[in-house]
Amino acid sequence: MAEIKVPFHRAAITKAEEDAVLDVLRSGWLTTGKYALEFEKKFSAALTCPDDQKKGRDPIISLAVNSNTSGMILAMEACGVKAGNAVITTPYTFVSTAACARHLGADVYFADIEKDSYSIDPNKIEEILKKDAKNGHKVQAIVPVHIAGNVCNMKAILELAKKYSTPDHKIYVIEDAAHSFPSKTSLGFAGAIGDVGVFSFYVTKTITTAEGGMVCTRNPDLAKRMTVMRMHGMDRTTWDRYTSPRASWEYDIIAPGYKFNLPDLLAALGCCQVDRANLFFEQRKKIVEKYNKAFSKLDFIQLPPDGEGNAWHLYLLRIIPEKLTISREEFAKKMQAAGLGISVHFIPIFHFTYWKELYPDFTAENYPQAEDHYQRTISIPLYPDMTEDAAQLVIDTVTQIGMENRK
Repeated sequence: MAEIKVPFHRAAITKAEEDAVLDVLRSGWLTTGKYALEFEKKFSAALTCPDDQKKGRDPIISLAVNSNTSGMILAMEACGVKAGNAVITTPYTFVSTAACARHLGADVYFADIEKDSYSIDPNKIEEILKKDAKNGHKVQAIVPVHIAGNVCNMKAILELAKKYSTPDHKIYVIEDAAHSFPSKTSLGFAGAIGDVGVFSFYVTKTITTAEGGMVCTRNPDLAKRMTVMRMHGMDRTTWDRYTSPRASWEYDIIAPGYKFNLPDLLAALGCCQVDRANLFFEQRKKIVEKYNKAFSKLDFIQLPPDGEGNAWHLYLLRIIPEKLTISREEFAKKMQAAGLGISVHFIPIFHFTYWKELYPDFTAENYPQAEDHYQRTISIPLYPDMTEDAAQLVIDTVTQIGMENRK
């Protein structure tokens, strides 16, 4: 294996994070406590726009969880996703988005992505909703995924959810915002536009707690349900049990909940990271601008899609196969051989055995845009502390591989 000259990602960790983690270790309280509560408050504040109150938007309630996957299960469960109903999402996402619905016993209806972006296509969503309206209204939620930080057409998606809801059956919108923090749009921040938003703080994300996530809503009833289900179905939080005058062993179990809480040891990282989220964005954007300037001159490269609120979590390099003698797979292997850390976001879900066996019609042929994007896309290094020299090495490597393999 070639020596890695430029890693795919490197977390931006400073003395502030080190000191915060040490503070938790020395406190004697390592699990969910004051740092998790502080992280939740800071995250809600980071998603709040100055004109939210003026526009009649309710306050954001944030709940720290141990992963985006856990947050998505909480969100879906609170929104009524269960056996006998279904969610709509994209095949162009990490598998957990869809798997969460299956954990709850629900079906998944997949809508292809747009031709010129990686976002779920509202027109394809409506095709599903039209059929669903004739077949008993099984769709309980639409789950758009903001791939790479580029925000989906939320205006159209919200309108579709409203259009196809009935007095007896609300269709919820749950944003998978794993890639999109901070992503400010005219509708508010991504993850605070729909009924619920779910974020990821995995080590490669725009801010990190190593492992972790946040689920956010403006709906107090949804927040109450997710709070209970986050911790065993208890009617009290762990922090309350051990800091309140009321005896710690006095609690009730009011639902068969999960164990999805975020410990303070990780939340301490989040408290520091969220303070620098905007700085991280500006640092990534600087590298993106350097990439765009260089790659726009190459006829075998198509620049990534860009839109309002793009957080630039990933730089999705799109090769143009018609201009090259090698495939995406071969191009990627040559990049790795040159010492670049790269990835592919994502393998469409219809390529995986479980899903092919579950839904026989769930094939690449039926989702041509997702398959086309997959066959052309390589995720290249992009992270806040990336140097100009490292970015230039990526540019030079991509240029050389392409020029040596042009038709």
